[in-house]
Amino acid sequence: MKRSVRFARIPVVLPDSVHRRLNMYACTAAAAGVGVLTLTAPAEARIIFTHAHRTIRTNQTLHLDLNHDRMSDFLISNRSFCTSDICGRTLRAFPIGTKNRIVGAKGIGGPYYAYALNRGVKIGPRQPFSGKLMAASGSEYGSVGQWFNVSDRYLGLKFFVKGKLHYGWARFSVIVGGQTITAALTGFAYETIPNKPIVAGRTRNAEPESAAGLPARHAGSLGVLALGMAGRTAGAMQ
Repeated sequence: MKRSVRFARIPVVLPDSVHRRLNMYACTAAAAGVGVLTLTAPAEARIIFTHAHRTIRTNQTLHLDLNHDRMSDFLISNRSFCTSDICGRTLRAFPIGTKNRIVGAKGIGGPYYAYALNRGVKIGPRQPFSGKLMAASGSEYGSVGQWFNVSDRYLGLKFFVKGKLHYGWARFSVIVGGQTITAALTGFAYETIPNKPIVAGRTRNAEPESAAGLPARHAGSLGVLALGMAGRTAGAMQ
């Protein structure tokens, strides 16, 4: 009959200086908002950014699929026209779907303008979402819209994925001159977390912060340092 082998537990006695050092690391980790044994950073939202270089010339359209599900979310139309009275050009952004919308509002006595947002503007529920016309010029009515000869401005967008609201942006540069309007799409992005606003021009989320206000990578490293110090010290004493 085999006898089971039992190993005696030999207590490790640490010097007072080592105790003080371990306590210091533990307190630092706790102040940073992490436990010594729980170092997982909180879940973070994710921005999906797509580089683009698409030119929209006269009488061309562009279908914009923000989340790459092969379903167009918005349509950009660059149209030239003439009637018996006037000739003109229009650059418009149209939502596809009954709930998709573009940041903008109705002008005084005019059409619904799509805003040419600057980088850093927050796109969320506080924005008005009724924009369409980006730019127009004609022999009779002159020039209207916010997208005249601008570089790196942003359309604010909201659209729905599987019934859930998401916010996004599309970056354009537009040249209006002579008898033409030319627009260039240079990138677009959307926030994967439903109902979470997005900042125009932001291509990735800011680093998450711990409860103590320190970036998660630094807070986690303090906990790892405490664990590593304890392991090295115990190993040295065995």
